[in-house]
Amino acid sequence: MTIISPANKNPLRVLVMALLATVCCATAASSQTTAPSTQRAKPFILEGTGERFVPWGFNYDRDFKLRLLEDYWESEWPTVVEDFKEMKQLGANVVRVHLQFAKFVEAPGRANEKSLEHLARLTKLAEETGLYLDLTGLACYRRNDIPAWFDAMDEAARWEQQAFFWESVARICKQSPAVFVYDLINEPVVPAEPVQTWLDPHELSGFSYVQYISKDIAGRKREDVARDWVRKMVGAIRKEDPGRMITVGLLPIVGTGFDPKVIAREVSYISVHVYPHTGKLSEAMDALKQFSVGKPVVVEETFPISCSTEELGEFIRQSRSLASGWVGFYWGKSTRELAQSNEIGDSVTLSWLNLFQSIGNEMKAGTPPSDSR
Repeated sequence: MTIISPANKNPLRVLVMALLATVCCATAASSQTTAPSTQRAKPFILEGTGERFVPWGFNYDRDFKLRLLEDYWESEWPTVVEDFKEMKQLGANVVRVHLQFAKFVEAPGRANEKSLEHLARLTKLAEETGLYLDLTGLACYRRNDIPAWFDAMDEAARWEQQAFFWESVARICKQSPAVFVYDLINEPVVPAEPVQTWLDPHELSGFSYVQYISKDIAGRKREDVARDWVRKMVGAIRKEDPGRMITVGLLPIVGTGFDPKVIAREVSYISVHVYPHTGKLSEAMDALKQFSVGKPVVVEETFPISCSTEELGEFIRQSRSLASGWVGFYWGKSTRELAQSNEIGDSVTLSWLNLFQSIGNEMKAGTPPSDSR
């Protein structure tokens, strides 16, 4: 595998190269159903080769039984191995895994070394399979799993433990060429008004995906709180891994406190989660435009939840002018298993995986345009 990081270990080198290049990403050139756009996305560049790299992959956040990865990666390791092979066969080059805070920090300032060993094994599997990892951390997806001591902490203490999480993870992962990026947290929010809990009350299939960075900004600017938190997490990672890319998984709205223009100065590229709605593809594109602020943009989550598979395909193809990569979902069922199922959800997932392969084949067939510097 080729490491996507600079030879001189300068973490900004990849982004400097990306900003200088004013070319469409390789994915964009391959579409035959949508006319090319004159607007051009910022590409990623592979170290040592100068080749463009288009993140194209899956969120491996849970399995079809609604189990989180840490629930089965010890007792059912062969399942994880098989899933990685399946994702690779489907054409993925990136897998986004979601690491639960409670599984990696067992007490204040004390890491769970067993979980870190499992993480190290996961990086080895990614290397052997030929996949890069988007390591998303600090997840608190199941409320019942959150330690009482962590939930009771004030903002400053909580930030310290979150930084400790990232320092511990980076200590284990810094040697692996399979780590594409550290994603600091999934869908963070700095609330405009004081809140009582660290998690947003809304859940999806029993999981809490949105997390507050502060309960009370106490007169501070929301974007300042977000920036300061990001800087603290980045600093923790840089103690162990000075050359890896870092991002944050953002909601597709400007108003969470994580202003893309402010956050872009602190991270390697912008990640945003976009789920198009039927008949409103233009709105999805407009949302994506708000995150095009001078650095590469990756659509880190997308799926035909609120639109047809055909419409999602059209969105991906249209968004090539703004995005440099796309990450959907894979939940552990192969296309063969999905085809044998009578469940509606499996039918939707199968249609998505077929689309994923189809667009992936378009990428391989496409010829990237030449540089224009």
